[in-house]
Amino acid sequence: MTSAVRILFAKPGLDGHDVGAKVVVRALMDAGFEVVYTGLRKTPEEIVRRVCDEDANVLGLSILSGSHVPICRRIGALLLENQREDVLWIVGGNIPQRDHAALYDIGVDAVFAVGTPLQTIVDFLRENVP
Repeated sequence: MTSAVRILFAKPGLDGHDVGAKVVVRALMDAGFEVVYTGLRKTPEEIVRRVCDEDANVLGLSILSGSHVPICRRIGALLLENQREDVLWIVGGNIPQRDHAALYDIGVDAVFAVGTPLQTIVDFLRENVP
């Protein structure tokens, strides 16, 4: 099942630290997922364009900058505008618990805070990718 799952993984905004993102990407690849990593400093527009171009099943974002809510609001609007609300959407990074509900309201399917075991992310995707 995992080999047919295409994940687009991105680092939105001005955050310049992607070691954690690369660790997650490697774990997902090792678990058999096809992963496209866009690299650092991507705009919401670039990210959603790539979701569409790559025909991704999953969008993964790694955000450490603290700007997760406004970035996700914009990405959510763009996914809707591009009729890609079918994409399973996960967000990880420095996300305070108090912001999780806001992200779920925007359309995020799962939030993984810093320190989440990699297997937890893999298991979530295996259980929830349509």
